[in-house]
Amino acid sequence: MPIVEKQPRPDKVQEVAELKEVIASSGLILTDYQGLDVKSLSGLRRKLREAGGGYRIVKNNLLILAAQGTEVLSLKEGLAGPTAIVYTDDPVAAAKALAAYGKEVKPVKIKSGMVDGQLYSAEQVAELAKVPGKMELYAMVVGGLQSPISGLVGTLQQMIGQLVFTLQGVAEKKEAAA
Repeated sequence: MPIVEKQPRPDKVQEVAELKEVIASSGLILTDYQGLDVKSLSGLRRKLREAGGGYRIVKNNLLILAAQGTEVLSLKEGLAGPTAIVYTDDPVAAAKALAAYGKEVKPVKIKSGMVDGQLYSAEQVAELAKVPGKMELYAMVVGGLQSPISGLVGTLQQMIGQLVFTLQGVAEKKEAAA
């Protein structure tokens, strides 16, 4: 009797290909979606989309297949039970959105995460929510760069003002003496 190799179903092959694109994001967070109804999941997806990310329920085996040959495979230990992934290029904003959603509606259980190839535990992902976002960090940097320049401009204006007052005083003295 000949041995027949089982071919993967086309929908599974397509799912793995889509997951490969998704896990190419710089930030991934594995969550447990158990206990969330369809309405709650839609709200969570909307909140994450506003933060520049996405939320996708995945089959653990398909995620492992998609992660073959990448550092994402190290998330394999967190793949137990129902799993959904948050994918984003701004992991801080996604972590903030998850935390905000958890305060408003229902907490989402975080399993683990990966940011730029670095594995994070559930606690470390939760700590990401406390870090200022990219725009706030940019504002801090610009403010830090702008502060010395503003001080220099203020000092130069003060020195020019003193020079003007001194020259005006000298002109008044010469006028009075003449």
